Amino acid sequence: MTDHTDLDVKEIVKNRYGRAARRVLTAPESCCGAPNDAVCGNLYDDAEVAAVPKEALQASLGCGNPTLLAELRTGEVVLDLGSGGGIDVLLSARRVGPTGKAIGLDMTDEMLALAEQNKRQSGLTNVEFLRGEIEDIPLPEGAVDVVISNCVINLSADKDRVLHEAYRVLRPGGRFAVSDLVVRGSIPAELRADAELWAGCVAGAMEETEYRSKLAAAGFTDVDVQPTRVFTRDEAHAFLADEGLEADRIAGLVADKVMSAFVRAKKPA
Repeated sequence: MTDHTDLDVKEIVKNRYGRAARRVLTAPESCCGAPNDAVCGNLYDDAEVAAVPKEALQASLGCGNPTLLAELRTGEVVLDLGSGGGIDVLLSARRVGPTGKAIGLDMTDEMLALAEQNKRQSGLTNVEFLRGEIEDIPLPEGAVDVVISNCVINLSADKDRVLHEAYRVLRPGGRFAVSDLVVRGSIPAELRADAELWAGCVAGAMEETEYRSKLAAAGFTDVDVQPTRVFTRDEAHAFLADEGLEADRIAGLVADKVMSAFVRAKKPA
């Protein structure tokens, strides 16, 4: 059990992602678009990069490419939890076409402003961005065909509620297809209790069996967790150092335990 509150985590996450958005809006530079980034580099191919405004890529703080994972089809309605600057929403909108729709949900005003700017630059009309929290999705039951997310669910202090909300807004037969950080093994309790580490993605990552059980408890079936990258000590050190965290102390504690993964599940038809 952590000794911080949900509010602590949310405020730190808002501040971190707000700073990232302001950097792009005021002095564009690559964030997770950097090819050597320990977590988020090289997630999108050249065609995808060319299909979105550069600011959408520069604001990306994800750990995967859920738009590929979800195998989106023409005409589907897609919801991106924690959509940030909108890169996965814009890519999803292109995949589902004009008869479909892509919706982004984010709680950070600066990211929403950046996403709206990127939407205008993209020229896409089947895109909508909503302000709200992933623990309380402002959509009715059965509103979407697919829920995606990119390294955001690990940031929530109430993952059970997030997964139940994702299940609620999916239509029967709908798909849950997210990229997330997942743990194999155990992380020391002192790290789990560090709210700054939660905002930096590490401390809030669920253990794989816990992720599976929480999805099942929410009602999902066909749960699958597919590792895409397990982070070595050097990669963990580089990521933590970039985040301004205690890389020397922490890297060895999380090395070979934290991985980026594709997490899939279905809502029964």
